[in-house]
Amino acid sequence: MNKKILLPTDGSKNSERAGEYAISHADITGDEIVVLHVIDTDYLNAVPQPDVRNDLDKELRADGKKAVETFKNQLEESQCNGKCQNIEFKVLVKEGKPADVILKTIDEEGIDQVIIGKSGKHGLERFLLGKTTDKVVKAAKVSVNVIS
Repeated sequence: MNKKILLPTDGSKNSERAGEYAISHADITGDEIVVLHVIDTDYLNAVPQPDVRNDLDKELRADGKKAVETFKNQLEESQCNGKCQNIEFKVLVKEGKPADVILKTIDEEGIDQVIIGKSGKHGLERFLLGKTTDKVVKAAKVSVNVIS
């Protein structure tokens, strides 16, 4: 029976490793991988200056698009090192609190398993994603694999 795997990504090395793990796991069983990037609008709302908030919003959207495109391009260029024959991919970019969006996507997409990096890129983002991962692990009603 094929499963749906949710792969939240932010373009970090841990997300890349989680992607590699998801691909190797999914190819064995012919699963579908749903790649998800979340633009953290809650984080943006905390910024009081509108011009700074707008600049951050643009940067976060560009980072999200780049993270998803990079992952997709890596798959296309390498053909997953011969490991993608049995895998279907779906790419989503959503907005909101990352943990909440991930948990909602699990229900909306009928996800069977989540494969997520332990922490994000750097600085505050690293702290936030680490916190996000913790929330997802505690609240998800499906199996969650944390890759570091």
